[in-house]
Amino acid sequence: MVRSTGPDTPGPRATKPVGEFGEGDFRAWLINRLGEYLQRPAEEIGASTPFAECGMDSVAALSLCGDIEEEFGLFLEPTIAWDHPTAGELARHLAEEFTKAGEHREV
Repeated sequence: MVRSTGPDTPGPRATKPVGEFGEGDFRAWLINRLGEYLQRPAEEIGASTPFAECGMDSVAALSLCGDIEEEFGLFLEPTIAWDHPTAGELARHLAEEFTKAGEHREV
């Protein structure tokens, strides 16, 4: 779930425009970031492999949440990794929320 951001919250900080940053981009970003956290090659982390099977713990999940907020301007509940427990599911959710956040800022 995305928290309300208000009018003074900075917009998404990704390098692509809102409409061009999609699910595949989020999936690749997530898998690379998970590889860093878990100290494993990103190639070993599948989009449909549950985070728990990859070795993600609560500290890594909170760090991931913070990185998503910092990188993309999406303010998330700390349970995001449990609500969407694979890179594929979380990427889909982030793409949807990122698009919604951009639409609200353009008004």
